[in-house]
Amino acid sequence: MKTDIIVVGGYGHVGGQICKLLADSYPGHIYAAGRNIERAELFCRAVGGRVKPLRLDVGKPIPKQLLERAKVVIMCLDQTATDFAMACLKEGIAYIDVSANGLFFEAMEQLKKQDVTLKGTALLSVGLAPGLTNLLSLKAVQALDTAERIEIGIMLGLGDAHGKAAIEWTVDSLTQSFSITEHHRLRKVSSFDEGKKADFGGSWGNRTAYRFPFSDQQTLPTTLGVPSISTRLCFDSRFVTKTIAVLQRLGFMRLLRIGWIRELAIQSFGKLRIGSEGYAVKIAGYGKQGEMDTIVEFGLQGEKEADITAGVAAAAAMAMYESELPKGIFHVEQLFELNLHEQGIALRLKGNEDAWDVSTVNPIQSWSRTRT
Repeated sequence: MKTDIIVVGGYGHVGGQICKLLADSYPGHIYAAGRNIERAELFCRAVGGRVKPLRLDVGKPIPKQLLERAKVVIMCLDQTATDFAMACLKEGIAYIDVSANGLFFEAMEQLKKQDVTLKGTALLSVGLAPGLTNLLSLKAVQALDTAERIEIGIMLGLGDAHGKAAIEWTVDSLTQSFSITEHHRLRKVSSFDEGKKADFGGSWGNRTAYRFPFSDQQTLPTTLGVPSISTRLCFDSRFVTKTIAVLQRLGFMRLLRIGWIRELAIQSFGKLRIGSEGYAVKIAGYGKQGEMDTIVEFGLQGEKEADITAGVAAAAAMAMYESELPKGIFHVEQLFELNLHEQGIALRLKGNEDAWDVSTVNPIQSWSRTRT
């Protein structure tokens, strides 16, 4: 009988939070999995045994007994191969991916074109960005009669603690060129270029944010059918944000491709604590309501990006554990909608009223407005 939830990378920065949240609802059925069984055991002892340790190498065949017991698998590690995900889906195991790896998402999308029978549901784009950015973009599309453009802004606090994988991804992304969709056509842009003002609301106010290769802008033109979508990033420190933009314009970011310079940058980002632990997301949807040009805006603010990412993943996991969902591969906005309420936010399955609160140790504030 399938009763267990396995969190791969469950003793890591985000995975550990997911395990703790799920252990409150499904005690005895949550496993913190990974190759390092010593770290898994240490983590499980630290949470009072509410989570169980499991040795698991995603590069090797999944043990038969795990396939028989697992109902949901949550992947917190970056991958390029789809073998592990496919093994889960063929056995009827729900699969959730918390990474922001655009190349992996493209590989998963290619599986849809193959004649493969899937017995499980895969949910991609689960977290803050992608994840809540996708769901807020969906709200913007739903609020407009015709959606012409969506602009996504993300602000991250430099005083927050981030996992090593997230820091590596951020540093590596600073050297990238990537494609965005404008008027249904692809255009190549560079990371941390083409700055634009975004109003994040509250005490954050207006910030200049820069292009960054978050995967939401690659998938949303297809899932939401919007002609133009862009995602930009800034940090809570205006000085650091501007410095990175200047270094990019002068060509110094190319030096991050040199091994020892990359490692130094990763270590520096890991130790940097000059700002707050806050994050903010702002979505602006441009289009029409009737014949009138309209801008609809939605925003979220809180503290500790890892907590909100874990909260979204845990809520999605509970929904997939307790509900029958269509089989196949989906991004979060294709199966869920976002409820904004005074106490925080909740994920709601499309087509019914069932909702799961996104619970974290920190409060979440949301806001919205419409301008014509």
